[in-house]
This record gives sequence, structure tokens and C-alpha cells, in this order.
Amino acid sequence: MIFIPQSIIDGIIAQARNELPDEACGLLVGSRDVSRHVFKQYPLTNIDHSPEHFSFDPKEQFGVLRDARSQGWQIIANYHSHPESPARPSEEDIRLAFDPEIIYIILSLQEKDNPVIKAFSIEGGKVEEVPLNSCDIV
Repeated sequence: MIFIPQSIIDGIIAQARNELPDEACGLLVGSRDVSRHVFKQYPLTNIDHSPEHFSFDPKEQFGVLRDARSQGWQIIANYHSHPESPARPSEEDIRLAFDPEIIYIILSLQEKDNPVIKAFSIEGGKVEEVPLNSCDIV
């Protein structure tokens, strides 16, 4: 289970809409115990500038890791948008999911007025949806 403040979910949606037609991407940091609690969103640059795939800027990614560690937090999830497809991992998403500890968040803007956000664990090519709960305070 993952808990994400509604303000962060709103931030992911806003970023994704602002970066259309490309996929938006970023990292979520917080604490990891029995469940995962997100404290902060880090929007990152999609250096592929593509509506069909994304790659993080390695320099930005390292900066997030350094900042999270300095606060005693961990990277909980990465996220990206699907501008024209459903909120489910693509074959490429599954193939590139190397860390079984990370939750993969996908936001679909397929229905422009009704964004859909879902969370997944991916391990060894096996995909399982993870309950995503919005919350006001973490």
C-alpha cells in the first residue's frame, strides 16, 4: 500500500498536463515500512522528450537521492504519465523495471478531463497493482 498526499497527486497531474504531448516523470520520496508514505514530489526532466517513453536526467536523479538521504528519507516510487494510453505498465515499463523495492506510479491522461493514477509493483516481469491511497497529511 502507498499513501500519497492529494497535493502531490495534484502536482503530478499538473506536471503531466504541462508537459504534454511528452511523458512527464519524476520521483517520490518518503518513508518505507509496512506501507509507504510519500512526503515529497521531485519532478524530473524527461530527457527523451517523447510522448511514448521517458528517461530521467541522471544529474537530477542523483540530486534527489542526495536530498532524500540528507533528510532520512528513501525513494519510494517513480512516476510517469501516459498521454494517450491507460494507466498500466507498458512492455517497455516492465522491461525497464529493475528495482523491486520501488513502486511504479502511472498517470493516464487518455481521458483528458478524467486523469487516472495507479500504482504497481514490478518484479521479474510480474506486475501487481498496489493500493494507492490519497491522504491530506502524512
